[in-house]
Amino acid sequence: MSEHTAGTGKRTATERSRTVWALVITGVAGFMAALDNLVVTTALPSIRKDLGGALGDLEWTVSAYTLTFAVLLMFGAALGDRFGRRRLFLAGLAVFTGASALAAMAPGIDSLIAARAVQGVGAAVMMPLTLTLLTAAVPAAKRGMAYGIWGAVNGLAVASGPLIGGSLTQHVSWHWIFWLNVPLGLALLPLARLRLDESRGTGAPLDVPGTLLASGGLFGVVYGLVRGPSDGWTSALVLTGLFAGTALLTGFVLYSTRAKNPMLPMRLFRSRAFSGINAASMLMFLGMFGSIFLLSQYMQGVLGYSPTEAGLRMLPWTGMPMLVAPVAGILSDRVGGRPVVATGLFLQAAGLAHLAWVATADASYAVQLPGLILSGIGMALFFAPASNLVMSSVRPAEQGIASGANNALREVGGALGVAIMSSIFSAQGGYESARAFVDGLRPALVTGAAVVALAGAAALFIPSRRRAPGTGAPADQPSPALEPAAG
Repeated sequence: MSEHTAGTGKRTATERSRTVWALVITGVAGFMAALDNLVVTTALPSIRKDLGGALGDLEWTVSAYTLTFAVLLMFGAALGDRFGRRRLFLAGLAVFTGASALAAMAPGIDSLIAARAVQGVGAAVMMPLTLTLLTAAVPAAKRGMAYGIWGAVNGLAVASGPLIGGSLTQHVSWHWIFWLNVPLGLALLPLARLRLDESRGTGAPLDVPGTLLASGGLFGVVYGLVRGPSDGWTSALVLTGLFAGTALLTGFVLYSTRAKNPMLPMRLFRSRAFSGINAASMLMFLGMFGSIFLLSQYMQGVLGYSPTEAGLRMLPWTGMPMLVAPVAGILSDRVGGRPVVATGLFLQAAGLAHLAWVATADASYAVQLPGLILSGIGMALFFAPASNLVMSSVRPAEQGIASGANNALREVGGALGVAIMSSIFSAQGGYESARAFVDGLRPALVTGAAVVALAGAAALFIPSRRRAPGTGAPADQPSPALEPAAG
């Protein structure tokens, strides 16, 4: 064997090792952050029994995490770009792990809410950097498959949150919802320090005015969305949050069009790829989060399944990403992300429409199964190509903030989905009886299906792929975001 061949083989093995370690570290970290969005929902009755608190306090154990997570995502990505992505990833992971331990040991409901808020801060710094670090570690030709696995793990975390939370609460204790993060975080910290390479963004100074405007605006909007269904959409605090948040976000957009080094350059949205995939992502999470929130309650409260039984019966939906998403990532490398994403969204819309059609007070599992399978395949086809489209639509130096913006829009979409679909459910039905629940569930699921179909239509506006000159291989259509900035 020649020295050249040996050297090539050694480099290939090193690249493969970097890819595998990056996938493991970012996948597990992303799973932890995504899981905590919905993992608490099925444990709320047990938490109330142990710690007390009114219904509003229990809702804040979910909302405190959602608020800080959504509000600080872009700020966390900007910090990573400025001070080092691996360094900030480690900091976010340490904060998230420590806050998880504090939540598990919380002596009262107030301290649990505070720990959940700190968890959200750590997740907001950690989550957008997982995708940026993965992109830096994986060769361009294999990123579709890597995004597929990353997307599968994150999709599984979002969808299986109620199952994991319910199973741990039913068979062990609600405390283990939070203790679960601690050994995982402690194991990841040294691995991330040793196995991930440091990288940075543009090196531009931190955009303090833009950060304050974006964070304040997102806080107001997300606060209004998560409190609207329980406090009433006409309550003073909800209306103040929505109007003030909208005004601050408008100010953020206007400021960012004129700033020299904005946190989120508005020129990125001139790219059809960047605008299309972000619109599709927000609408997808709107329909998906709202549907899972109501369907998990339907299976338990109406059909009589325990939390574990309900979670197991949703596996054709929630577990499908583990099987299909890696294949979807490879497929997107070959034919482009747009057709795979659009197909996935239309399949998920069809699945939700089917579930709305067959929902009754005594529906059998067999009649629900086709809708669950369609939704699962659709969700799996979405996650991997969507990540690829986001990261390939901007310059490498801007991938951190692109990931943060996409994750922030997903979180806002998820909060909006729960708020809108809960309001539709309350207006058309309620918890008084099984029939009342179904009366509210069906129009809410129809709304979710329509929104996800709209996401599919938005995905069709993403430019198709063309052949890269001189390579014979498909390449993403260049976008204005990839061209040198003026000035």
